[in-house]
Amino acid sequence: MSSRSGGNKGGQQRRPPWVHALACLSVLLIITACAGTRLPEEGPADTGRLAPLGYTIQAGAFTVVENAARLTDSINRYDLEAYYFVSSDGLYRVRFGNFTSREQAEEKARDLVEKGIIEEFYIVSPEEYPAAPQRKTGEGRLREGIIETARGYLGVPYRWGGTDVDEGFDCSGLVMAVYRLNGLNLPRTSREQFNAGRLVKLRRVREGDLVFFRTSRGARVSHVGIYMGEGRFIHAPGRGGAVRIDSLREGYYEECYVGARSYL
Repeated sequence: MSSRSGGNKGGQQRRPPWVHALACLSVLLIITACAGTRLPEEGPADTGRLAPLGYTIQAGAFTVVENAARLTDSINRYDLEAYYFVSSDGLYRVRFGNFTSREQAEEKARDLVEKGIIEEFYIVSPEEYPAAPQRKTGEGRLREGIIETARGYLGVPYRWGGTDVDEGFDCSGLVMAVYRLNGLNLPRTSREQFNAGRLVKLRRVREGDLVFFRTSRGARVSHVGIYMGEGRFIHAPGRGGAVRIDSLREGYYEECYVGARSYL
């Protein structure tokens, strides 16, 4: 009969409990590392398309971006998903809302005027957007428009007040703005954007698709950018930081890469 202290079956020495604990901890650290689990399969080609944007409200005309940011923050307190952009005349303007009719948009705009949030406004009709069905914009041209719009933000500080940066709202707010300026109703947060699109393998990512990263331990997806081709993407790297272009081949972003989504 074998002794309890003499060993286990087969004559193998019993491992101390701390060895097993250390092994489990090592596995846990690997799982929670920056690199997210890449999604190997593509989604069906007929899924992931976004609905066209409805009527939106445009307000403000600023030469200083901070003023546009402040107006954006004020409007976002009413859950209207506002975003600012640089118009063709070089002024910063703000757009917000997604209404099914012009009457609904005008009613909300007049309410904000009465509250002193905005002074004047303009209602943007769905047919004014590049993605409007009646305009029949080709997919290639629409992708070019998304990249062109994104480039207009380069060097612009992008931030959203009153939100948790771990939710990726700074970066996802930029992406949402670019898509909605082209008439596509992209959701607001990086998590929602990731769940809305059609999965695309990295080797098949096209200009205008979105690339996602895990830069926070608390969430599977916490950062997003717009793919520009040749391994590059444009994004808002952090709260208050300027919009810039980075490479997917850089060590940090390559390790944190989770997957890509297409919406066209």
